[in-house]
Amino acid sequence: MRRLAILSICALLGACASPPAPRPVVGLLHDSLIAPTTQAIDAGQVFSMSPAMVDFADRELAHTTHLREPRRELIDALYNRGKLRLRYDAGATRSASEAFDDRAGNCLSLVIMTAAFARHMGLPVTFQSVLTDDAYSRIGDLYLVSGHVNLVLTRSARPAAASLFADTGASALTVDFLPAVDLIGQRTRPIDPGTIVAMFMNNRAAEALAEGRASDAYWWAREALRQDPGFLPGVNTLAVVYSRLGLLPQAESALRHVLVQEPLSTSALSNLTRLLERAGRHDESRAVAERLALVQPVPPFLYYDQARLALAAGDATAARRLLAQELRQQPHQHEVHFLLGIVHARMGEISLASRHLGLALENSTTRESQALYGAKLDKLRALRLQ
Repeated sequence: MRRLAILSICALLGACASPPAPRPVVGLLHDSLIAPTTQAIDAGQVFSMSPAMVDFADRELAHTTHLREPRRELIDALYNRGKLRLRYDAGATRSASEAFDDRAGNCLSLVIMTAAFARHMGLPVTFQSVLTDDAYSRIGDLYLVSGHVNLVLTRSARPAAASLFADTGASALTVDFLPAVDLIGQRTRPIDPGTIVAMFMNNRAAEALAEGRASDAYWWAREALRQDPGFLPGVNTLAVVYSRLGLLPQAESALRHVLVQEPLSTSALSNLTRLLERAGRHDESRAVAERLALVQPVPPFLYYDQARLALAAGDATAARRLLAQELRQQPHQHEVHFLLGIVHARMGEISLASRHLGLALENSTTRESQALYGAKLDKLRALRLQ
């Protein structure tokens, strides 16, 4: 999952710990300063079942007998039988019905769609934040940091006579869209459905920012905080929106709100450093930057950007060394693997180039990057066959 003159960091999914007693955010909202949005923002549509989804459930799930465990029947129908041919695609955050129609989604969208079907079947659903290391990506000048969520299906509390489904098997079944090996030893914490909706809204806000639609992003972030007032990634996104719109005092207030409750937030510290520098408050900016350096000595993409400069200067050896350092910070970052593949190819190290292009393809998160990396890999393989 995965930044201009100001470094802007938005938090997608929001897998960081929540404070025990969130402060109210009403004073951080400034509707009168923001242009209205023409987009429909309806929290009720996030989990809504479309007629096509209901029809699929009726065809694929209503025939379940007491011989099948309903939760496994659901997962088989959605993911294991090949009927939906779902793809992982982090290009946009989709509602349940959008993920179903597109047959694609990021982990949040797939969790939402699965939960919608489970609720339709009468299965209890709980959501979890998986406490993995943050994953960084960037779109232009916007840096994105994402966490990870999954869901747990428990056995129906209803008597068998009141349900089409008879529950057997384990009391809890975790459904996750990361490989099991990536989750070994990971800790989780339960999160409310309202937080899931807040995550959805915050993702939409980040996507609007990436497209240059800061005013629209405000209304998405506002709805995220309406759904969960303690959702700090939404406050950080609000700060980025204000900064993009030139509302620096409002942006600073939002960032300081985050830091009161989460003093080690790298997103808020990074954004505040750049904000103070932009406002000409250089001494304050340096002080915040020193705090940030204690928490995050090496910023994401530091070595990657240095490697690009080295490669542009014709120093492929230095670029290779710098990218290896970046991979120690971000071992699954597809952009880094892709550039390292290009470096190896220029150095005539075709086998290593093929390996890293393959890893770029494996770790890519959007259809566009998958198509690009796949095409480069095919071209490289064709050269090896000549």
